[in-house]
Amino acid sequence: MIPVILSGGSGTRLWPLSRGLFPKQFLPLTSSRSMMQETLSRLDGVSDCQQPLVICNEEHRFIVAEQLRQQGVQGAGILLEPIGRNTAPAIAAAALHAMCDDGDPLLLVLAADHSIQDVTAFQASIKVAFQAAQDGALVTFGIVPTAPETGYGYIQKGDDRGGSGTFSVRRFVEKPDLSTARAYLADGDYLWNSGMFLFRASALIRELEKFAPEMLVACRRAVETATSDLDFIRLGKEAFSASPGDSIDYAVMEKTDKAVVVPLSAGWSDVGSWSALWDVSAKNAHGNVEKGDVTAVDSHNCYLHSSDGRLIATVGVDDLIVVDTDDAVLVAHKDKVQDVKKVVELLNHAGRSEAVHHRVVYRPWGCYDSIDSGERYQVKRITVKPGARLSVQMHHHRAEHWVVVSGTAKVLKGDQELLLAENQSVYIPVGVIHALENPGKIPLELIEVQSGAYLGEDDIVRFEDRYGRC
Repeated sequence: MIPVILSGGSGTRLWPLSRGLFPKQFLPLTSSRSMMQETLSRLDGVSDCQQPLVICNEEHRFIVAEQLRQQGVQGAGILLEPIGRNTAPAIAAAALHAMCDDGDPLLLVLAADHSIQDVTAFQASIKVAFQAAQDGALVTFGIVPTAPETGYGYIQKGDDRGGSGTFSVRRFVEKPDLSTARAYLADGDYLWNSGMFLFRASALIRELEKFAPEMLVACRRAVETATSDLDFIRLGKEAFSASPGDSIDYAVMEKTDKAVVVPLSAGWSDVGSWSALWDVSAKNAHGNVEKGDVTAVDSHNCYLHSSDGRLIATVGVDDLIVVDTDDAVLVAHKDKVQDVKKVVELLNHAGRSEAVHHRVVYRPWGCYDSIDSGERYQVKRITVKPGARLSVQMHHHRAEHWVVVSGTAKVLKGDQELLLAENQSVYIPVGVIHALENPGKIPLELIEVQSGAYLGEDDIVRFEDRYGRC
């Protein structure tokens, strides 16, 4: 059994913590580990589990690789989507890739950004689903509803399949209005659609041949034309882009007669909004979730998150979401959090960087924090991981001055090679080829002062890059 982790979401409803280049699946929202790392950790103890296959956006590949490394996961496959095409093409590509060596494994399809509180119940449901999947069924996991939720699709279960804990699927239904959701809850036969599945790779491919042949052709060509890049597998861009962009529910599950559902009651949430995160988080006696430096006076049922060390103080407020980051603050009523995505749409329309990335930007070699900027200058705090190296590059429009704060820097400056220790510095003029490397065993910290007529990140000409970037 191969876990297939879908990690393509953007998480716009959890802005400003979740950003386009660092979405919610990579954030530690429910524990000290990221949502993706929590997803991986839930597989510990599941029998017959091979290393996972993670499907993600190309722009997230180094974040995925680093979080897998932090989790101690070795040998995982990282399949890169050149463009988002929804869940059906992603899962189809994963199934085809899994069958490349004439294998036919079971695929346990999980989202990277779900929260499950009862891991034991979750693992027990996999055991229940296992035999049905072995026998050729396409098993989905339906969440036993605890409220008339209008933000989820539903699955109406049918007959009990011989007391095995699995049920036939009568139908899939779209997100209902409140009165319909209440009727579903009272009926007892309706489950939330979790978007988690277990099936044999060949069983999915056979159903795609019936119901989505054009998609299957495109995905098969994308896998056949895939290329390896470091630890990544890049799907063929032209072929994958030609695939229709449908969900796995619409492409297959709503049409197949092989669908089976396993009811799951395990404290599941897709953490699709700030109110959902409040629901699954530990609260104090006043119903508040308080993260970071928070002082709340006469305030109740709020989610208060300070992520940059600044104090958040509230007085006499109820049912509010207050999230403070280093470059943005969100204040929203808990009943209106679904509209946070509208904020992101407005920011994107205005070309604001706050929609895309945090002030701290992660790179395969480390990260940088843009701590100050003004006309013709910018100041960054740069951290380079031990053994890591930035690309050999040059800039047409800016000069750079590096001051080492801690660690050791190995610097290429034109035809010179320099070794800089703490409190030493170097100046890189405009147009000079240069590179920065950390040859030590501790992180290299330095301050970079850029000056020039144009300071955009696209003013980089790379001559050599160990991470395969252009």
